[in-house]
Amino acid sequence: MGEFAPHPLDGRALQAHLATMTHAPSIDALGEPRHSSIASGVQSYAGALALIAVSTFIGLWIAPRWGTGPVDMLYLPAVLAAAALWGLGRGLVAAAGAALAYNFFFTEPVHTFRMNRVADLVTVLVLLVAALVTSRLAAGIRSQARLAAAHAERNATIAGFARRLLSCSSEEEIARSACIELRRLFHCNALLVSGLPHPQIIVAVPPGNRLNPSDIAAAALAIESGLAAGRGTSRMQPTEWVFHPIRSSDAVLAALGLARDDGSLPIEDDQLPLLANLLDQVALALERARLDNRAREFDALRERDRLRSALLSSIGQDLRPPIETISGAVRELRRSGGSDKALVSAVASEASKLDRYLSNLLELEPEADQKRLQAGHVTIDLFQRVVLKDAKEVHLTPKEFMVLAELAKHPGQVLTHQHLLRTAWGPAQEGQTEYLRVAIRSIRQKLERDPAHPKIIVNEPAVGYRLSPKC
Repeated sequence: MGEFAPHPLDGRALQAHLATMTHAPSIDALGEPRHSSIASGVQSYAGALALIAVSTFIGLWIAPRWGTGPVDMLYLPAVLAAAALWGLGRGLVAAAGAALAYNFFFTEPVHTFRMNRVADLVTVLVLLVAALVTSRLAAGIRSQARLAAAHAERNATIAGFARRLLSCSSEEEIARSACIELRRLFHCNALLVSGLPHPQIIVAVPPGNRLNPSDIAAAALAIESGLAAGRGTSRMQPTEWVFHPIRSSDAVLAALGLARDDGSLPIEDDQLPLLANLLDQVALALERARLDNRAREFDALRERDRLRSALLSSIGQDLRPPIETISGAVRELRRSGGSDKALVSAVASEASKLDRYLSNLLELEPEADQKRLQAGHVTIDLFQRVVLKDAKEVHLTPKEFMVLAELAKHPGQVLTHQHLLRTAWGPAQEGQTEYLRVAIRSIRQKLERDPAHPKIIVNEPAVGYRLSPKC
């Protein structure tokens, strides 16, 4: 496996989010970083005790003037600050320090930890409980704020990742962009494989990575089962790579392989939710690319049909007059009776064959346009350009009929917004999705029994529409 080389992301904001998500320490049960250094830990505890010391000095200045009554309240802001700045552990230390400092400096006998009065004991205990509760609340608020910030950063990472994939058009471009960004995010080698029973590498980052037989078996298992396989999982342990399936709604499209040069696990457990969200974005992008390919194939087929119709029409216009002229000449020769009858008969037979062949060619139409399509209580006749609802004709505008006709030519298949707009409104209006929504809404009002819950024209969110022949 190749040496890691960072790849810059598009946009400084996204790069900052990725760096934060990659290097931000995880939070423990006390709301504190798990991997904080010893020096920073000592500094935070010293800071908490320093806040208690400052409160004590202020109390020593207040006590001779106004008594010790208001002194205990001075420690609560210090405990709050310690818990909010450094977490629950430091808040607890500050709470204990506040109780001890109040006992030592402000209860009789002073400068000892003994208490002669029950009132002083109660005051110290109340101070300790109040400080503990206050520190817990402050630490909880701090933990929730850090958690909210982490979620915001993760959402920003996913959004930036999705934008990068959105700029890719082909499956190979999507795979390359995804592997580059995942390698950048998790600091490991990445590759994308697909195909069964022997998965093939589509893209590897860095280039040159290869799979051994056990890795190929793990990749095939991930694609076939839809579960992670490889190093660090319960399936296919003796492998260099760990493979995560890339799933769409009804199938596994491919598998993502991750590995590190040092043999350690590429993904920590707390990073798995982020990886799952990113893989969902890859699956959406791959599905979109495949639907776009199908749409282009549909467009190519329509163009071939159009050219064929134009060619047949041209042939009919060019060949029909000469054939009629030959047939007329043959009839004239037969009437005159002065020519070779066998030759005239042969010419007449060939002219008749040509005329029959030409008629057959001109009658050819795409098969989908000749058959009626039944979708529940709706009948669509593309050849006659008639739409029936419960055997009663329904009037559609030209644009509405073009949209419905295109869906009917490919029943059960999802047609993208761009494909339908290009068909009905032309290439210049491919981005005007609102045009299509208005037309679909009008068609549903005219054809559906319950337009609020359509069953004939089904919406595929963020992709397009399909006509359901079984409803």
